[in-house]
Amino acid sequence: MDYTPQSAGVLEPKSPRLLDQVRERIRLRHYSIRTEQAYVGWIRRFILANGRRHPRELGAKEVEAFLTRLAMQGNVAAATQNQALSALLFLYRVVLEIELPWMEEVVRAKRPRRLPVVLSQEEVARMLSVMPEGMPELMARLLYGTGMRLLECLRLRIKDVDFARKEICVRSGKGDKDRRVPLPESLRGRLLGQRERVLQLHGQDRVAGSGRVYLPYALARKYPNADSEPGWLYLFPSGRISVDPRGGRAGRHHAGEETLQRAIKTARMRAGIAKPATCHSLRHSFATHLLEAGHDIRTVQELLGHKDVATTQIYTHVLGRGAGGLLSPLDRLPGAGLQPE
Repeated sequence: MDYTPQSAGVLEPKSPRLLDQVRERIRLRHYSIRTEQAYVGWIRRFILANGRRHPRELGAKEVEAFLTRLAMQGNVAAATQNQALSALLFLYRVVLEIELPWMEEVVRAKRPRRLPVVLSQEEVARMLSVMPEGMPELMARLLYGTGMRLLECLRLRIKDVDFARKEICVRSGKGDKDRRVPLPESLRGRLLGQRERVLQLHGQDRVAGSGRVYLPYALARKYPNADSEPGWLYLFPSGRISVDPRGGRAGRHHAGEETLQRAIKTARMRAGIAKPATCHSLRHSFATHLLEAGHDIRTVQELLGHKDVATTQIYTHVLGRGAGGLLSPLDRLPGAGLQPE
């Protein structure tokens, strides 16, 4: 805390810096560390773009100019522009507690509708087959076998995998919602082996004086020893000890996203797949292949954790109801060369 001298010789605390206030309000609302980093980054950029003037001195003109520069000069996507606007809305409404009518009139960029990149079952099998056996390959199979998002997979704890019930509990998924997904039977043995390796690594960490993991919200204060219990260990741990940017405690976090992202990119190229498939494409493929197999769309919606079934319906484009299920008029012409089925 900074202090400023008074005329009477008494030191009084200064108000926290603006960005520190932003962090404090974000943590009070239990927003993720990624949201905190993104919001602080956009607010800092907004202030610097306006000559370091305090946001109280700025208005609709400056906000609109900032968002326009992002689109015109920065060439950012609509989602990125909307994230910057959300950060500024949070700043004015929550941190500065200023209700400004003009903020409601700032138009959000319209996100374009894109079809997901979906791999065929043969392409998924080919890509997985060229990945060397190890933790990234196991995670890739888990993404396709459960439909989890990348971060949901990385954040799995040992306690979240229920071998008896053959299911995995996804904690605090998108929208801070929990859900259950099936545990692929073909991965049962490998996941048990991964759990044993994590427990062995945990034993080594404890000998070295570490062996702690990050706990969400206030669990670390409520249960002081829980962060070293086996059940809370990450199923896919990082290869090194790191320091929690919020709590300041040293421990072993989960593996980084880039580990699997690089492995998927390398495998896609080795398998000769031209589609720009990513980790998220395995989730898209999971949903599409379930629908192709005749599973109810409501079931798929629940497994994916979609709030609205309309989001899940985008996968029906490969089920013979969209462009792929039509016979082009060109192919109906006499002499088109198509063989009767």
